[in-house]
Amino acid sequence: ASTAACISSVKARFATAGLQLPLETMLRASIQRAARQGFASMSSVPKVKNFIGGEWVDSKATKFVPVTNPATGEVIAETPCSTAEEMQAAVDACKDTFNSWKGVSVSERQRVMFRYQALIRENMGDIAAAITREQGKTLADATGDVFRGLEVVEHACGLASHMMGETVENVSKNMDTYSYQVPLGVCAGIMPFNFPAMIPLWMFPMALTTGNTFLMKPSEIVPGASMILTDLATQAGVPAGALNVIHGQHDAVNFICDNPDIKAISFVGSNQAGEHIYKRGGASGKRVQSNMAAKNHACIMPDANRQHTVAAMTGAAFGAAGQRCMALSVGVFVGETKDWINDIVEEAAKLKVGPGNVEGTDIGPMITPAAMQRARDLIASAEEEGATILLDGRNVSVPGYEKGNFLGPTVITGVKPGMRCYDEEIFGPVLVCCEVDDFDNAITLINNNMYGNGTAIFTNSGAAARKFQYETEVGQVGINVPIPVPLPFFSFTGSKASMHGDLQFYGKTGVKFYTRPKTITSLWREDDAAVAVAPLAMPMLGQDGK
Repeated sequence: ASTAACISSVKARFATAGLQLPLETMLRASIQRAARQGFASMSSVPKVKNFIGGEWVDSKATKFVPVTNPATGEVIAETPCSTAEEMQAAVDACKDTFNSWKGVSVSERQRVMFRYQALIRENMGDIAAAITREQGKTLADATGDVFRGLEVVEHACGLASHMMGETVENVSKNMDTYSYQVPLGVCAGIMPFNFPAMIPLWMFPMALTTGNTFLMKPSEIVPGASMILTDLATQAGVPAGALNVIHGQHDAVNFICDNPDIKAISFVGSNQAGEHIYKRGGASGKRVQSNMAAKNHACIMPDANRQHTVAAMTGAAFGAAGQRCMALSVGVFVGETKDWINDIVEEAAKLKVGPGNVEGTDIGPMITPAAMQRARDLIASAEEEGATILLDGRNVSVPGYEKGNFLGPTVITGVKPGMRCYDEEIFGPVLVCCEVDDFDNAITLINNNMYGNGTAIFTNSGAAARKFQYETEVGQVGINVPIPVPLPFFSFTGSKASMHGDLQFYGKTGVKFYTRPKTITSLWREDDAAVAVAPLAMPMLGQDGK
């Protein structure tokens, strides 16, 4: 159908889906992008397409996964479970393009990223709107999702200095040894639902700039942002075949793990999936980085700024409906700071729960009814196991959005290790509170937890901060910073059960993940005299003249 004929239909659908786009120009842009990105029809529930060899391709799948607006319960799209033939065609496109793409100068690959970051900035509103519509987070939070990914693209614009090898001159007479960091080949990424823009941008810009080709599998329940990002990448100059997109669930994951042409897998998501991918991909000889679940603790010291701490804890525990792998989900209150829990309850009770596109909303919906029910069950288990619910979000009501997956902020106190609400990642707007007598017990509690994504301390003591950063066995530490996610010139360094694989996302270790060292030993003799007798003994390179 023509753009003009679709305007009123699209406007009605977006309004029902909870997306307010009053400007006709924005609607026209959305329709034109949808046509490019593989929505089969704007007069029925659109079906997402594969992106193979530079073309949006209708899937021949017989199974589709509904994409549901979590604020309304409305199905707004369907994602195919790509067929085996489609997935192999995507890998073949990656493989066929690899040699030509790695042959493009690193300077030109960086220029592609320069153009790409500009396009992301220009289209940030559209990407954020797609995230809010499919994932539920507020528009402000969705914009932050895009921006934190954009920072990695900006980092990729100057990646060449991190790709430099090493050299030693005269390892022996007339002999030099030097090394390069060379691309691996076909790499793949398996994306989570909670950061539809940031996590893809952690992966494929780094992989492409280092000379690899990339196969992306977005989360099947939030594909929209990945589709826009793929479209923009082609506009920026990523050649046909260098970036391909497939869709699906378990079969697609196993295909990526098993395919012999795929050399490396990046994954962010749950422990169950991450451990499976790490083991199965590793068994196939692949390099795997797998960032998984977390239970991030905040240590609150009596000398901390009370107002700052309460505000930071409230935002970090309940923002994005707690659906962040770096959410502060456990408060460790030292000594008299247990009295501050009531301050957090008071602030959390003020937060407005509602659709992410509605102005004034602080907490959007959870991703699915199943995720919401699991969080509700864990809250109930806390009460059954002897904890106290000071603020209960299970009865929250959002008028006009009765089918939404809403759970209000919840604060549970009297929590101890061994309780389900402490041991398991809730992944919802729930703060569990542990009370300890002293600082050493707080550090012990944090170190005994199996996860190691992040932790934070709130204090005005430099000595306490120094002790905490030195003694805690967690990969990322914040000092008066609630969510210590490093900027891209560092790396995301989650640890323990939160991370499998010893090469982390982005930064210097991200470059190492997507490259391998290649070492050359070169001999150019001062005289070109032929060797009369071929040497048969093992060469001893450390001796001059040999």
